Amino acid sequence: MTVQFDEEKQDRRLGELKEREEEDLARIVADRYGLEYVDLSPVPVDMDALRLIPEAAARDAQMAPFSQIGKRAKVAVLSPTNEKAKSILDKLDAEGYTITLAIASPKSLEKVWARYADLSFSKETSAGVLDISTHDIEEFMSKIKSVEDIKNLVSDIVKLKKGFRISKILEIVLSGALATKASDVHIEPEEENVRLRLRLDGVLTDILMFDKETYGLLLSRIKLLSGLKLNVKNEAQDGRFSVKIGEDQIEIRTSILPGAYNESIVMRILNPKSIQVPLEDLGISEKLLKILLKEIDRPNGMILTTGPTGSGKTTTLYAFLRKIYSPEIKIITIEDPIEYHLGGIAQTDYTFASGLRSALRQDPDVIMVGEIRDEETAGIAINSSLTGHLVFSTLHTNDAAGTYPRLIDLGINPKILTSAINVALAQRLVRKLCSDCKKKVAVDGDAKKTIDTILAGIVDRSLVAGLDANTMYQAVGCIKCNNLGYRGRTGLYEAILTDEALEKVVVKDPSSREIREATRAQGILDMREDGVIKVLTGMTSLDELRRVIDLE
Repeated sequence: MTVQFDEEKQDRRLGELKEREEEDLARIVADRYGLEYVDLSPVPVDMDALRLIPEAAARDAQMAPFSQIGKRAKVAVLSPTNEKAKSILDKLDAEGYTITLAIASPKSLEKVWARYADLSFSKETSAGVLDISTHDIEEFMSKIKSVEDIKNLVSDIVKLKKGFRISKILEIVLSGALATKASDVHIEPEEENVRLRLRLDGVLTDILMFDKETYGLLLSRIKLLSGLKLNVKNEAQDGRFSVKIGEDQIEIRTSILPGAYNESIVMRILNPKSIQVPLEDLGISEKLLKILLKEIDRPNGMILTTGPTGSGKTTTLYAFLRKIYSPEIKIITIEDPIEYHLGGIAQTDYTFASGLRSALRQDPDVIMVGEIRDEETAGIAINSSLTGHLVFSTLHTNDAAGTYPRLIDLGINPKILTSAINVALAQRLVRKLCSDCKKKVAVDGDAKKTIDTILAGIVDRSLVAGLDANTMYQAVGCIKCNNLGYRGRTGLYEAILTDEALEKVVVKDPSSREIREATRAQGILDMREDGVIKVLTGMTSLDELRRVIDLE
């Protein structure tokens, strides 16, 4: 009988035994020194962490950095007694880094060292795990000045067939979105190609079309990065990841939705700088601003801001919170989810009703409820404002007058509404004309009729004193505004205060129109009037105003 000896199989088994022994030895060393053991085979390597220790020094000291968040880093070592490793760790400690040390096998260290070759590319690992290099994102941001730059950079990378190109495309897209201050990235497959668009100042702007092969790889990368399931293709999925740029942690919210030609991707960019707008810079008229500053200084009551999604309600509420914040008062927010983090303020992401009940047990002075959606949340919020708390919240209505019928529809007793609500605010966002290219034109024809009619309805005539109603400005477009003619956004606002006339009409279950008529004497501009004044002062255009609100 002939015995067959499979040398290749035996070598493979010996290799597996050797690897197992190395991992067992690493565990023993970790136990001996009271440190964590780590098997780095399935662990994604942070490309920014690699930059903490040069490759030659890491190999020489038998160590490997593999994770970094701010000034906190994780470093794997073969032996904690290695003098060269100790020297490097002491240097990192002196630079202000907090190091978590772990013991790893030679195989694990080799896996990390191999990533040094990809440092400038930030490409995927052999296990298919994507890393994004914030260093490269910052570098791309410095190169991108317009949407045309994004198009050119992405087009150049799409043509390549190298392994790192998908990660590069994603880095360029995110860099471009951050550099142009886009709020969303839309990747939408169509019948033949895939469309990439950015939402700039509230308006979707085409960037370029690219092929479906690239899209398929990009979809997988984004799913991996966002913690979503690759094999789920017929259900909506939501995930998130973050990118650190300088001192700012920018969160990316990912939404995947099945469509006719494949899954549509939307990445919402939550940049903390976008909500750091002082209350005085939101575009609120001088008269209304004085009223709001007085109202938010009250110890109790409710201030509601209304409008559709994306109208800037959250930014306004955060501006209120920053304005009144002091160490002497307790502020709690209930948000679903928490979009931006505010220093010195307790923020929770419970559901609104249960979160509000729990927040009241924390003895707050001021409460912000992300949105009033149902009868229970409305009831608790109203009662809180009646029992010594100042409450900020949002509501989905078309205008300020619609606040009261909406709350009555939610089951709130009309008799207590005016006792609870200090002011109901409504808002929209309009794009501001680019100051470098806007063009002065005469107001004539239908535009003249519309503007004159709206101006004639303004009750407080001091608000239009000295206003030139014969000229306005139009959008042109230049390199500084991406040839859009607009750069940045400002708010349109209207408000209704609680007064005797409002109290009399609210108990009669009124319509929005009846509330507007009853409170007209307050003399606060409505959104049409506020918008027309902004048109005549050159802040925005009549076309942009018509896009956002109904002027008729």
